[in-house]
Amino acid sequence: MRLLLSLPSGVLVDAPVRKVVAESERGAFCLLPRHADTATVLVPGLLSYLDEHGDEVIVAVDEGVLVKVGEHVRVACQRAVVAGDLGSAEAMVRERFQTQNEREKHARATLLQLEADILRRLGELRS
Repeated sequence: MRLLLSLPSGVLVDAPVRKVVAESERGAFCLLPRHADTATVLVPGLLSYLDEHGDEVIVAVDEGVLVKVGEHVRVACQRAVVAGDLGSAEAMVRERFQTQNEREKHARATLLQLEADILRRLGELRS
């Protein structure tokens, strides 16, 4: 199988895999090469896969969509972090997602300031 995990900023994982394990609203599931095609919504959590050498790789994912068609498994999500092994996953996820949340908060605050400035200037033009 081939796993393609993409984010709005680009491709995070594009690799041959033996197995993919993820979690949907109905619980955890495993995909193997001969399994039926499927599409599901992923919940925030851990996605793991066995690479072609049999090593497990852990990826922390935000909400997303997983589609398996034939030998291709495609995952699209807003945020994801390749954590490597399970031991380092939690710390890495906290650090990366917290940084991203802070950036998003700053961007929203800046946008609100711009909107307020535009409204103030429109008010001045009417006077």
